[in-house]
Amino acid sequence: MKHIQLNYSAGVATVTLNRPEVRNAFNEEVIAEITAVFAELGERDEVRCIVLAANGSAFCAGADLNWMKKMADYSREDNIADAQALARMLHGVYACPKPTIARVQGDVYAGGTGLVAACDIAVSVDTAHYCLSEARIGLLPATVGPYVVRAMGPRAAHRYFITAERFNAAEALRIGFVHEVVAVGALDAKVAELASGLVANGPAAVKACKKLVQDVAEQEITKSLIAMTVEAIADIRASEEGREGVRSFLEKRKPSWLIKS
Repeated sequence: MKHIQLNYSAGVATVTLNRPEVRNAFNEEVIAEITAVFAELGERDEVRCIVLAANGSAFCAGADLNWMKKMADYSREDNIADAQALARMLHGVYACPKPTIARVQGDVYAGGTGLVAACDIAVSVDTAHYCLSEARIGLLPATVGPYVVRAMGPRAAHRYFITAERFNAAEALRIGFVHEVVAVGALDAKVAELASGLVANGPAAVKACKKLVQDVAEQEITKSLIAMTVEAIADIRASEEGREGVRSFLEKRKPSWLIKS
């Protein structure tokens, strides 16, 4: 991969954006690489958790300027194809069966907010700033919208979508866009702590928990939704992993899925 570094250790795969010279901005190649790597890692049994990180001063500044220059001459059909590629990338991160952590070491702008929002957990340094800047140039955060609105909620999205103002990490935490804000020196320790907890949990259970949240979030509590949750718990209780988890708990021993160091 040209623009991404990939490392693996003890069940944790770290995907690192590596275009610091352009603040890790997207172009077609970056989008294709992120899409491919999350699809691959999602299928690898040894991967229990994925950390999305970045090198340099910014996490992701959105669209690459040279890419944007090309867009200026696109037809509507070209723009649809281009946006579909970005949408596939974001959905690939969001729907990845592995739990994901965004390790936010710097500023996040425009499309970069979609990457953070698509991850299950977001940990930010206290010096990072965030901005949905599209309206400043006459655009809108449409493709990232479904993920960002889910992360920060519609009330905050109303403000930050239409004002395009910057907000700091403390505000990102207040509105729920990130889960933790830490000092720069504590970032790796917090991410490692969360990742180790995810790796220790039952992999099939984590996958099912992630899908459960996506299936029930903001849904009306209907008979069919209740029936789905009943079947979900029955299925996992009857599964090999579920039985092993309960047995190991009752027998006061470690479950078999733990990775031996």
